[in-house]
Amino acid sequence: MGDRAVPIVGLVLAAGAGTRFGAPKGLARDAAGTPWLVRAVQALSRGGCDRVLVAVGARGDEVAGLVPAGAEVVHVADWAAGLSATLRAGLVAANGAAVGGVTAPGVTAGGVAAVVVLPVDVPDAPAAAVRRVIDAAGTDVAGALVQASYAGAPGHPVLLGGRHLDEIAQQVAGDDGARAYLRAHAVTRVDCGDLWSGADIDTP
Repeated sequence: MGDRAVPIVGLVLAAGAGTRFGAPKGLARDAAGTPWLVRAVQALSRGGCDRVLVAVGARGDEVAGLVPAGAEVVHVADWAAGLSATLRAGLVAANGAAVGGVTAPGVTAGGVAAVVVLPVDVPDAPAAAVRRVIDAAGTDVAGALVQASYAGAPGHPVLLGGRHLDEIAQQVAGDDGARAYLRAHAVTRVDCGDLWSGADIDTP
């Protein structure tokens, strides 16, 4: 943990089956052979996250085998229900909160300043984008909602302040993630287009 009394947790979403991609993106590697999820973990940790969780689902044991030392694996039993199931499981694990009867043992409820979410299919996302989103949260990190944007379009990473986590976990549904919640609660947008394209990768 850094110098904060309450940690910021990074969350890599890597549970999907990658139907359009042809395989789970949690197993994908770049041209140099580095797993995408390793690059995502590095971006979060180097960008200022004190802990990093990786949510796995489809072919979960194989994906978990690629998670680098120091990051924590969250197994998402209902990953096939959509992105919301993966996000919910990650937020529960990060926050130690009880949502829908699910609990994360060994973690004090509410013991997190924020969760910074990064899907595995944005391997080019740099640590600088994570740092910019965290910095934009200001002094009230736990109350903040911050989203990177690219040419005016919303993207990742996204910071979810700790005081929002329980409500987000209860409200998310289907494959929309926290999109509706962010719209309804006036998320702060931070332009990161000078750092990278913001594009995800849907095809091999």
